[in-house]
Amino acid sequence: MYWCAIILAAAPAVFCSGFAKGAGQPLQAAVPIPSSCPGVTATSSYSLTAAEGWRYTLLATGLSKPRTVLFDTEGHLLVLEAGKGLTAHTIGADGCITASKTVIENVQLNHGLALSPDGKTAYVSAMPTAWSYSYDATTMTATGQTVVVRGMNPRGHKARTLAVPPNNPNLLIVSLGSEGNIDGPAIMKETSRAIVKVFDLSKTPSGGYTYNTQGWYLGYGLRNEVGIIFDGNNMVWGVENSGDQLTRNTGGTSVDVHIDNPAEELNYLGDPAKSNEQWYGYPTCWTVGNPSGIPDKSFKVGDQFMISPNSTFNDAACAERSIPPRLTMQAHSAPIDGKFNEDFTNLYVSLHGSWNRQPAAGYKIIQIPFRKLDNSSYEPVASADNPKGYSDILWTQNEGSCSSSTCLRPTGITWHPDHSRMYVASDGPVGEIYILYKTS
Repeated sequence: MYWCAIILAAAPAVFCSGFAKGAGQPLQAAVPIPSSCPGVTATSSYSLTAAEGWRYTLLATGLSKPRTVLFDTEGHLLVLEAGKGLTAHTIGADGCITASKTVIENVQLNHGLALSPDGKTAYVSAMPTAWSYSYDATTMTATGQTVVVRGMNPRGHKARTLAVPPNNPNLLIVSLGSEGNIDGPAIMKETSRAIVKVFDLSKTPSGGYTYNTQGWYLGYGLRNEVGIIFDGNNMVWGVENSGDQLTRNTGGTSVDVHIDNPAEELNYLGDPAKSNEQWYGYPTCWTVGNPSGIPDKSFKVGDQFMISPNSTFNDAACAERSIPPRLTMQAHSAPIDGKFNEDFTNLYVSLHGSWNRQPAAGYKIIQIPFRKLDNSSYEPVASADNPKGYSDILWTQNEGSCSSSTCLRPTGITWHPDHSRMYVASDGPVGEIYILYKTS
């Protein structure tokens, strides 16, 4: 249980207190959440709005395309800055950044970052390679670069998301997207594209695993599963960026369906310790986001459809063979990352924002309510056919006129160790990090 109080003084701040999850002892000290940070001013032209009961603070600007963010065991904020490397930022007594340090300098790094559960090993990735380092949180230093996965496709979607299950430090999950918008050969899992794979780090061969031929599957037919998320049972969920500029071709007629189709996806991938060879549809089957946008047939939200159904394979075959998402999100909104709150009742997802939709969509943080079932598994509260199974928490005003250079571009999300607030990165031109927190 946590509470936050707004203290109005010369330097307004919010102080949060509460009890650590599963423990009977209060947190060691109140944690300040600043209302502003010295020398940090907004240089962008856009305005943000937080939902009722939420507030935000601009923590930092001037970073190089910040992507994944997380905390080390000493409370330093680690940021994977695309085209620069890994940086560490010290949070001072006022809740603001007091010092920053480059931990790994490597211009190839573009998204992937993970820490082992004990915080002593850091994992980072470029398009073809993932590396491990021995990490010292006290000195914020990384040494002993070692290749753990190699031979990943150097083309197509750039992100190579990395994740280590909290309950299984020997496993490394690596997500790799498609080579293009519609990557035909990726229908075969052996291409190792549009796929999520798992590698046992306790058995890493000399020179690292070869991505295409080693490891096991955690689902394929996943166009670009950028966000890899663990629920309360350490089961894996993924958020997927779906296709662009699709048309529906039936009866010799081609209809542009791309404004609200296909939907972005929240997929259940399951236990990372077990192979999952289920096919999630790509590049053949897509998910309906707006049934009225596909006029030749009656669909509901979440159904599977083909862009060119034929006598060999059609919509019905997709419904039979493809694993549909558990929940849909607005087409082209581009989900990047997700984190559950401490009791797993809400999942927070960053929507990076569209590039090929008018009006534009995304550029926000959303909240997806979850529940725990009688069998102890977790699922979204909303049904799979509900297009509004989430709510906006932080968003750019005038979303419909947004672009990549004019609005919030949220990427990585992480919780402060005391779970009193989230840190949200934005990789737009300004390179920001925000603190996002509840006040009620």
